[in-house]
Amino acid sequence: MSGCSSCGVLTAADGSVKGCQSNGGCSSGGCNKMNVFDWLSNMDMPTVDRFDILEIRFKNGRKEFHRNSNDLDLYPGDAVVVDVPNGHHVGYVSLQGELVRLQMQKKKVKNDDDIRSIYRLATEKDLEKFESVKKRENPTLFRTREIINSLKLNMKLTDIEYQADNSKATFYYSADERVDFRELIKQLASEFKIRVEMRQISLRQEASRLGGIGSCGRELCCSTWLSEFKSVSTSAARYQNLSLNPSKLSGQCGRLKCCLNYELDTYMDALKDIPKVEKGLLTQKGEARLQKTDIFRKIMWFGYKNDNAWIALDTARVVEVQKMNAQGKTPETLIEDIKGGERAEFQSLNSDLEQMDKKYTKKSKPKNANRKRRNKKRKGPNNPQQAQNENKKPNPQKKKPNKS
Repeated sequence: MSGCSSCGVLTAADGSVKGCQSNGGCSSGGCNKMNVFDWLSNMDMPTVDRFDILEIRFKNGRKEFHRNSNDLDLYPGDAVVVDVPNGHHVGYVSLQGELVRLQMQKKKVKNDDDIRSIYRLATEKDLEKFESVKKRENPTLFRTREIINSLKLNMKLTDIEYQADNSKATFYYSADERVDFRELIKQLASEFKIRVEMRQISLRQEASRLGGIGSCGRELCCSTWLSEFKSVSTSAARYQNLSLNPSKLSGQCGRLKCCLNYELDTYMDALKDIPKVEKGLLTQKGEARLQKTDIFRKIMWFGYKNDNAWIALDTARVVEVQKMNAQGKTPETLIEDIKGGERAEFQSLNSDLEQMDKKYTKKSKPKNANRKRRNKKRKGPNNPQQAQNENKKPNPQKKKPNKS
């Protein structure tokens, strides 16, 4: 297994990736989960007014703010030992400078004495101890799930994060209702000899910590770059004319996909030009009901009750027919009042579908002709005497030798 494709550095003997050794700033940007790009890193900032708070990244993209009170020379990707309640932990610098100030304003974090400090750069001994501590996470996870099943608690344990000083472990779980885990904490503390913290997370946060591949074929947005979860409603699917199928609209977390909100604003702007059709359009032929709407091309399909053919109308014609119905008038047909030039232009909008049908429609060949041709090749000449005569016929290409 090799390292990042942009640096081409192979892995170490124990299987861990060495990395590009460029302070966490490899060209691909994909070495770290929830990686960020510091677009102010190449700008000379005044050292006197340099912001002294850094963003530190921990396991699975969890980030916190810590103060560089010792004036350490730090860069993104450096491993540091930070102060945490009742101990210390090892994290990695993910962001520094003025961008940290903007992130704190965005997340509404106050710059006060509650922000803990950074002790020092992590040494080789600190990192070796941290790696040995992380090896306890999987066995603890499996054993904890066994204890949860024995206690018959209605909760799902997702992940465990050990503190670098091996004195505390945080258990991340999800549950649909309130869980009484007091007996669970007693058993965990006595068996693993650690301080236990139970932290409940939502199903979206659970998917972001575990990661995975979405239906689009790419890594989950919540595990790569999405840091805030906005509420997603089924109305977002209705505005985009999507099928209200729960299996297609829900992600790996079991909730509605976050990507339903990505193009919602574009659809809302386009829907301003689409007229609302609360009831059918009345014509002398009958009442035509709305069947389908193409929002961006501004085309609406209507169909009569006992007719399978749909009639495509542009939004201007739909508004015109609605005004006529409001005045008590009924046109002869839906498209009778369209002028020749406008109608020809409108038909050209739908000609692409007809061209695709003609392109991929194959002409059917008569099956009997193919059968006769295959049988003729297999059987050869029907008369065996005819076959012998054909073999005895002289080859005109060969010339007889002269007897002179």
